[in-house]
Amino acid sequence: MTTQTKLRPSARFWEVDAARGVAVLAMVFFHLMWDLQFFGLGRVNVFSAPWQIFARSIGTTFTFLLGLSLWLIATRLSPQALRRYVLRRGVTILGLGLLISLGTWLFVGDAYVRFGILHLLGATLVLSLPFVQAPLWLTFGIGIATIIGGAFLTTLRAPFSWLTALGVAQAGVEMVDYYPLFPWGGAALLGITCGRLAYPDGQRRIALPELGALAPVRALRFLGRHSLLIYLLHQPILLGAIYALQTLT
Repeated sequence: MTTQTKLRPSARFWEVDAARGVAVLAMVFFHLMWDLQFFGLGRVNVFSAPWQIFARSIGTTFTFLLGLSLWLIATRLSPQALRRYVLRRGVTILGLGLLISLGTWLFVGDAYVRFGILHLLGATLVLSLPFVQAPLWLTFGIGIATIIGGAFLTTLRAPFSWLTALGVAQAGVEMVDYYPLFPWGGAALLGITCGRLAYPDGQRRIALPELGALAPVRALRFLGRHSLLIYLLHQPILLGAIYALQTLT
């Protein structure tokens, strides 16, 4: 394949899917530890700084890869098709985020997810679309500014809830999962920046060995390709397994 050949829209790079697969494994592991602590079965404190850094690194990875993947898709679709894809995909992910809000409200009450990782990914996908064609320096600069500004906003609290999505949480309200647009949306813009640098015209700038056929990489690629489905199903499966073990012991 020459450097001028356009990849089909469904073509995938093994390294991108594998990286997302690693994030999926880390996510499932963290949520397992969270569940064990919630039920009093584990001695870890998932709210301690090291565990929270681990958790935030997972969310950041998903958001960064969202931006990178958006760039790859943008190189393979017409502007009209890209807008349709982004709107359809973004609305779908946001809708699933609302289902997560409902499910966590039923499970943990007022600590439910008001703006979690799916809300972030769905909204960020749509909001990042203009930056696919923006100057590279602008995309990078706004990404950095979003992260820096968000680091400040997340220290603030408001007596109302309508700034929650932007990073200012409501005073006195705790949430089991919270990924506001500031600062986490900045990772998507950095992902677009990285995509434009590493995959100009949607193809690798640097040749990589083709490791996608190796069994461990194939497994990671599978997880990465089905990350949304795994996100939706893994907690019910984990909770069901924990409940079954508690019942049997």
